[in-house]
Amino acid sequence: MNRLFVARKPPFISSNRFLGQLKRRYGIKSAGFSGTLDPFACGCLIVAFGQYTRLFQYLAKSPKRYRATLYLGAHSQSLDLEQIESIMPVNPLETTAIKAAMATLTGEQMQVPPRFSALKINGRRAYTLARSGEAFEIKARPVTIHSLSLLSYCHPFLTFEAEVSEGTYIRTLAADLAEKLGTFGALTYLERLSEGRLHDENERALDPLSVIDLPHNRYRGDEADLYLGRKLKAADFEQTKEGVYLIEAAAFFVIIEIIGDRGHYRLGRMPRVC
Repeated sequence: MNRLFVARKPPFISSNRFLGQLKRRYGIKSAGFSGTLDPFACGCLIVAFGQYTRLFQYLAKSPKRYRATLYLGAHSQSLDLEQIESIMPVNPLETTAIKAAMATLTGEQMQVPPRFSALKINGRRAYTLARSGEAFEIKARPVTIHSLSLLSYCHPFLTFEAEVSEGTYIRTLAADLAEKLGTFGALTYLERLSEGRLHDENERALDPLSVIDLPHNRYRGDEADLYLGRKLKAADFEQTKEGVYLIEAAAFFVIIEIIGDRGHYRLGRMPRVC
């Protein structure tokens, strides 16, 4: 079965374990997901079965939108409720001060991912190193916070929504917000609402041609050339400019990269079924 859809991962289960549940439910052996969610987090998880697992890199998955609740005064090395070590009383804040702090966190910036994350450091996961107490450094990376808005504030819990670029860690963003407010904090709730135009629709099968983020091109030669993976000439395409293109055929599609006078297969014949 080839299938692409968005599932809603429940909280307190790893993305891998949730994928295992989906595989058993659908009777599928080959499956994958894009964009790991923390175990305590819930929400949008892009899932693919069969050959469609090769499509993840071509999907429009940005910006991502999240809803989160920050517990002000809660100290956690993992920046979430899974490792809260202590809670410090915090004086109530004015909503105007919270909104002002949020405004300073929008735009392009450098962000340091959490030490308890799935990033690999010299071949090992950061969370593995952190749990073992080993010393290591995580380099800052460029991210963009497109928007950050306050939804509710019931002291000491602050709920917000954020629209961010790929690679942004909401736990770090929340910790930065708490620091701007003169304290520290940990997330008690995190939900991914959407990735680009993709959001939970009760696991409805998606037409991959509607969500692949590539310009369309047309092959003017024999369609059998694409089906059989024959060598291609750039001159046989409607658009000959160098780049990566989606090419549709009657019963399948391919992804081609034009380099010089040749067309190279980035992704060979894929069935047009959902």
